[in-house]
Amino acid sequence: MPVASATNNTVASSVVFTLQGIPGLEAAHLWLSLPLCSVYAVVLLGNTLVLVLIAVERSLHQPTYLLLGMLAVSDLILPSATVPKMLLMLWFGAGDIAFAACLTQMFFVHAVFALESGILLAMAFDRYVAICDPLRYRAVVTTPLVGRTGAASVLRSVCVTLPFVFLLKGLPYCGHRLLPHTYCEHMGIARLACADITAVIAYGLSVTFLAIGLDVVLIVASYVLILRAVSQLPCKAAQLRALRTCSAHICVILIFYTPAFFSFVSQGFGRNVNRQAHIILANLYVLVPPTLNPIVYGVKTQPLWDRVLKIFHPQRRMP
Repeated sequence: MPVASATNNTVASSVVFTLQGIPGLEAAHLWLSLPLCSVYAVVLLGNTLVLVLIAVERSLHQPTYLLLGMLAVSDLILPSATVPKMLLMLWFGAGDIAFAACLTQMFFVHAVFALESGILLAMAFDRYVAICDPLRYRAVVTTPLVGRTGAASVLRSVCVTLPFVFLLKGLPYCGHRLLPHTYCEHMGIARLACADITAVIAYGLSVTFLAIGLDVVLIVASYVLILRAVSQLPCKAAQLRALRTCSAHICVILIFYTPAFFSFVSQGFGRNVNRQAHIILANLYVLVPPTLNPIVYGVKTQPLWDRVLKIFHPQRRMP
């Protein structure tokens, strides 16, 4: 047994995978890289602008905008862990990736996803207190609380993702090394192993439904309470104002969770799912939320939108 284990570790540590991109669409890889590069540029520009605005505008140094800043940081990390390697593969055919680098990329993809889910839950709590208990908002939602929430979200994301690394590192990889994907994710790596991967599948589904699923349940519960509080407001205008403060967050939730859950479920149950469809979904949850989040919050959050307009129209009077 010790000899076999040592052999497996040697194989795993020296293995090199080859990312294939989207099988069946190899001829279109160069054309696919053009919108990918453009979208990545929008991600970098939009989220960096949000961070700069929050950093330099003292009026935005509030818990709500600090949470938005955390969201922007995660939206920069997630595509930055995947897109540069994708572009190298699509432009130059440089799909080779060492086992350690593949595990590192996989870790950042799943850890940042869990982190962003935690941040969206914290934002839901922020909206709940602001609407359901507005008189105590400043006392309850404070900057130290936001800091502790961010630290707890980071710790949780690391704790739920690290087992993937150890589970995959312990598998022997003695078969083919072609990874039919644009980046490394846990099920793509596991299916290259010449061993039983039931534990990897079970843990992946457990994290999806127990950790991320719990976030979704709590977010839904908070919005049930918010809608109940809004329905008790005395006039229609007040109800619309309250709902408008939640509109950006609701849009971001739908943008984030919809492609992610389809992608994760297809990983666990998805041998019958079209491979191209699965890879496209996986790329959507990596690229679409980071692209749209700053746009949604920029347009639907009045103070942030006013600061953006101030940059491009310096003569415009601010409220």
